[in-house]
Amino acid sequence: MNTPITQAPGEIQRSHVSSRLFLLVAPLLVAVTIIRAAITTRLDGFTIDEAYHIAAGVSYVRQADFRINPEQPPLVKAWVGSLISATGFHQSGMRTFADKADERDFSEQDVYLNNDFNSVQRRARIAMWTLNGLLLLFLGFAVRRTFGPGIALGTLLFLAIDPTVAAHLPVVMTDLPVSLLSAAAVVLAVRAFQQWAWPDLVACSFALGLALATKHSAPIFLIFLALIGATLTFALPVTRSGDSRFARVAQISSVLAGALIILWGFYLFRFAESNSGQEVFNRSLAHKIADVDSALYRSVLTELESTHAVPRAYIWGFADTIRAGLQGRVDPITAFGHAYLGTAPWYFFPAMIALKLPIGLSVIVLIGLSLLFARRIAPGVRLGLAIVLAAALLFLLVLARGSTYGGIRHALPVVVLLAIFGGCALNVAFASDSKFLKAVVLAALIVATASAVPVMRPWEYFNEIIGGTKNGYLYFSDEGVDLGQRGKELADYYHRILKPAGEVPILEYGPIGEPEKTALRLDWLGRDPERDEARFSSPIFSGTVVMDARFLGKKPFWDSAPLRQVSPSARFGNLLIFRGTFSCNALLAAGRYEDAISKIYSDTPDWEAAERLLRESAALDPSAFFVFIDIGNVCLKRGAREDALQAYGEALEHSPKDAGRRSPIEEQIRKVSSEPLNQVPELRDPFLE
Repeated sequence: MNTPITQAPGEIQRSHVSSRLFLLVAPLLVAVTIIRAAITTRLDGFTIDEAYHIAAGVSYVRQADFRINPEQPPLVKAWVGSLISATGFHQSGMRTFADKADERDFSEQDVYLNNDFNSVQRRARIAMWTLNGLLLLFLGFAVRRTFGPGIALGTLLFLAIDPTVAAHLPVVMTDLPVSLLSAAAVVLAVRAFQQWAWPDLVACSFALGLALATKHSAPIFLIFLALIGATLTFALPVTRSGDSRFARVAQISSVLAGALIILWGFYLFRFAESNSGQEVFNRSLAHKIADVDSALYRSVLTELESTHAVPRAYIWGFADTIRAGLQGRVDPITAFGHAYLGTAPWYFFPAMIALKLPIGLSVIVLIGLSLLFARRIAPGVRLGLAIVLAAALLFLLVLARGSTYGGIRHALPVVVLLAIFGGCALNVAFASDSKFLKAVVLAALIVATASAVPVMRPWEYFNEIIGGTKNGYLYFSDEGVDLGQRGKELADYYHRILKPAGEVPILEYGPIGEPEKTALRLDWLGRDPERDEARFSSPIFSGTVVMDARFLGKKPFWDSAPLRQVSPSARFGNLLIFRGTFSCNALLAAGRYEDAISKIYSDTPDWEAAERLLRESAALDPSAFFVFIDIGNVCLKRGAREDALQAYGEALEHSPKDAGRRSPIEEQIRKVSSEPLNQVPELRDPFLE
């Protein structure tokens, strides 16, 4: 049966939407959503991760090799890589990589310099519009099956208006696909774990398996569904023949096992990441696990490896996600106008949803939640919505314990789950006899549409609570503000204004990598070290500074306070242009550090040049303690004990005052002081991914 779960006669949950109308309107809504996204994002360049994902996907498809970009599971990359590979892509020969910086540079070289990157982007967008369009429809059909066609159409309408969904539809990233798949898995589980019918159980397992193969946040939903299934197994009575608690446990186990089988399938049912069977990651799995602070997480990761429970590349990515997402990178974050290191307050993500979701949509969600708590929903549907709400709250709880650098994109699963409550409110309003409820919901819908739909470049959208899109960067610096999509406008400005005047700017945008800068035919301070060396001798810079707005917020290190105090000469969304004379020691220090890292983590490291660049960075701005860690590591390489001790001592002096950051440095100082240098390992730079 395709009817929703239990509805009592006369409840305001009833819907006037027929299944036939749903079948006609749902594809139309998805098509309109894609067209809106195509129009509003048509000027966007790649985000800073897309070229990396695309090159990885091509290697998965052509070589069955999963060494590139193992921190993300294969589904999205393989999907895009299949189209890109089939329609033409020059791929360089595979090699070993010296950490992620080298691997990313290799991937970007292929996309930007060895191929027509504009053609690659057009084809990648076609692939992602297709994938995300299919997943939107899949979610719509899942909601229809569980909650009925009215709530399903309301959910799709909600997502069609939301600017964050529009921004993510064409990009080769995993956030929207995992959100749609995880929400579909939760919705299908609502029906599957009440009716215990195999078609629903299989559909739930399919959605969950695809989610696991998309992003490492999906295991949260696997755990959630296991707990919900176990709860309903014993909470709901056995009412029909052939049903039993033992059978239910077996069915839940089958759902989870089926999901894991799908995950293995995306890795070709192979534990090793390469055909050779040898470990070929940019950083060994043992070191990757050792980077994780928590002994509990390390033991779980080690157990997964020893039992071969999931593919090795998946374990590597899981370790990376725990370190960056839960443990927190040393990444300066501006939130609510204040500076934080790695993580913002626990309420960051709820606030981010409130500020990135159009106000009208938030009102509709609140109406849907109020209907649930007021028990104005049919009992069977009410239980299902409670499960959906529990999934959203659990995910928010996990987010509250982790890094905040990703911003709204990391909270997208919550947005999609909340859309179901929006769909419920829309369905109830237009099915009820209450003129007041109809008027409120319709007004909220109109306000949301007027606020969100006309916005070009929806990635940068903020609602009116914070002063709209133009002011979001004043309060936040996460990746929901900007992710490097203004590169084409940067190139246009450079070729129209700067190049004719012979200006070489400081370029701190994205940060887009050197291959993209080269492909856009840009020049920048630091591109030619011999030419530009004199410009780095003083922090006072006269000329043009091109800057990502999210780097302008307050920071615990590399803080660009002088630029915050002046108005930009030109602005393209969150791409800011400053012209004049400024104290730019923070920007110059960051540039020297980035150049040094590229010297260290390349297939042919240049240690002498790296040390010089690192010392120049530290001299310009000593606040970045991890720069001294890298200096100490380079000194270890050349066997200079006293120089290494001095550098690690400087790192300790400038490090944050929490034990988690200081104790590794203190332990390194102890080892360098008392042990043979050839037995002392390098101390991992905590700023690196």
